[in-house]
Amino acid sequence: MTTVADNLITTLISSGVSRVYGLPGDSLNGFTDAIRRNDGISWEHVRHEEAAAFAAAADAAVDGTLAVCVGSCGPGNLHLINGLFDAHRSRVPVLAIAAHIPRTEIGSQYFQETHPQELFKECSVFCELVSTPEMAPYIFEMAIRAAVEENGVAVVVVPGEIFLEVVEAQRHPKPIVATRSITRPDVESLATAAAFLNQSDKITILAGAGAAGAHDELIALAEALKAPIVHALRGKEHVEYDNPYDVGMTGLLGFASGYKAIKEAEVLLMLGTDFPYRQFYPDDATVIQVDIRGRNIGRRVPVDVPLVGTVKDTVAALLPAITTKTERKHLDASLAHYAKTRASLDDFAVNDRDREPIHPEYVARLADELAADDAVFTVDVGSPVVWAARYLTMNGRRRLIGSFNHGSMACAVPLAIGAQTAQAGRQVVAFSGDGGLTMMLGELLTLVQNKLPVKVIVFNNSSLNFVELEMKAAGFVNYATDLDNPDLAAVASAIGLFSRRVENPAELEAAMAEAFAHDGPALIDVVTARQELAIPPAITLEQAKGFTLYGIRTVLSGRGSELLDLFTTNVARKLLQ
Repeated sequence: MTTVADNLITTLISSGVSRVYGLPGDSLNGFTDAIRRNDGISWEHVRHEEAAAFAAAADAAVDGTLAVCVGSCGPGNLHLINGLFDAHRSRVPVLAIAAHIPRTEIGSQYFQETHPQELFKECSVFCELVSTPEMAPYIFEMAIRAAVEENGVAVVVVPGEIFLEVVEAQRHPKPIVATRSITRPDVESLATAAAFLNQSDKITILAGAGAAGAHDELIALAEALKAPIVHALRGKEHVEYDNPYDVGMTGLLGFASGYKAIKEAEVLLMLGTDFPYRQFYPDDATVIQVDIRGRNIGRRVPVDVPLVGTVKDTVAALLPAITTKTERKHLDASLAHYAKTRASLDDFAVNDRDREPIHPEYVARLADELAADDAVFTVDVGSPVVWAARYLTMNGRRRLIGSFNHGSMACAVPLAIGAQTAQAGRQVVAFSGDGGLTMMLGELLTLVQNKLPVKVIVFNNSSLNFVELEMKAAGFVNYATDLDNPDLAAVASAIGLFSRRVENPAELEAAMAEAFAHDGPALIDVVTARQELAIPPAITLEQAKGFTLYGIRTVLSGRGSELLDLFTTNVARKLLQ
């Protein structure tokens, strides 16, 4: 005889799960006590359930296997939802156990009552309620199978008392891991794609996260086609390293070279990307799209040749039908433009004559140089993503994890918790915005309590910086974006982290090196330039009008000094270099 909770723990362990992220609560008592009594699984304590879900997402991302988070009934499991949306949209396998009120009280407006099986449907591939102990083992197994096969979130809702109920022991859990298969289009579809590719000498490849594990095939295809490779943000870690055809990123955070290579293409070959911004696609080109999820094909741009399959399997099958090209005009022009763009970006990533405040590009460049060759970087949305995308170097061993599809603030430290817990001996570096860090400030306590040696770099510009940029582009005077921050290094020190506050760029490298060498969690609070502009690779007419309106309205509102600061930060220093 065994309890429902015991059965669940046994099933998890047999499927390779060794830890659970969460915060305890009375409706979870049966489950947490089962963990206490089992040496094969650990409880990873956090200060907020949202952090538990983000941590599970990063755990699944770095390990490539199922990760688990839990929340108690009502508010407890509702706190999971933001992190679960991120995990679901990042397509990583996560199982969420959502405890529920007593089953006899469901529907009575009981204390803390919600309807989690309805609330979690939009951020999951599987969401079911366990209403009897007999059905629990089957529901758990189906949920795990759905999560690992579909690379998504599975939610099991369990009334608290069911965890303690006894089930017959005749069902012995078997390991549940993702199956392996070869998935590629049919021969006729591949031949159609090859015909378009063989006919054109101006082909550009746009590769995304779906190119993971297909680096060799991707490079071989680019060589055969003499095609520049542009990557989406989530494709950066899988595409840009050891790649002589790389011409940078496109999109709002990207490079002019990536934008140009796509806009000038006759054929755009999309490989494993659901890049969302329509304005960055070519106006008149043949589009071939490869995606494992057929429903995603054509939803961003009209597609001429849809191919359902993995990038690795599809490209391997496509290559024999490709006639190797010798014409390199489009490729060489794209590479030359990228070299110019890269040099221009690198010009900004320097100590600007010891002037304060520090330019964030310089912070990112130093982090890139000082970090380990196999470091895991986690990044907050907003300006930290910009600097990570432009200045972190991927090499096939490093990882870059962020809320790139869901776009949630406050994700860097919670993601770092999961990555560091999953791979204790690996360096984990979090790029945090001051707004994101302070939104989930309590998770610094998790780093100390769980002895996680995460290195947190705070881009502290006393503002919601990227929101301000969006306001400028839309023509609005910046409003409600100020952040009145304390000395974040002092706060971190009080919590128990090694910490340094840096205001002068001359002191930055030494402070970062000291923090990176510290055997434990560390935080570097870097005061960075508030008016740094992260200009997209293509400025639309509306954005140009917006910046003009912003300037006029800012002067009329008596804040002309902001424009002077903007000029000094972004234009004057370039002229003086």
